[in-house]
This record gives sequence, C-alpha cells and structure tokens, in this order.
Amino acid sequence: MTLNVLRQDRILHEARASAAPPLHLMRLFGISTSTAMRHVGPAYPERSAKLPR
Repeated sequence: MTLNVLRQDRILHEARASAAPPLHLMRLFGISTSTAMRHVGPAYPERSAKLPR
C-alpha cells in the first residue's frame, strides 16, 4: 500500500462515518471540491443520484 492509497481510504472512511457535507472533507483534508464530491458519491449514492453530471 502506498501513502496515496491510505489517504484516499481515510478520506472515504471519513465521508462514510461523519455523514458530513463535502465542505467538511475539503476543510479537514485540504482537498478540492471535485475530489470531495468524488468521495461523497460512493459513500452516499442516494445523495449524488440527482446531481447533474
């Protein structure tokens, strides 16, 4: 496992565990909007199902 894989796993875990909005992930991990949305999507597919693509 690389550090990048571990970081991605931690972000996804936080997205699932906290049920917080993407802004929380952006502030906590210093990631961009698109990266935060990429992790919220798999964590909560029902939330992102209605978002425009």
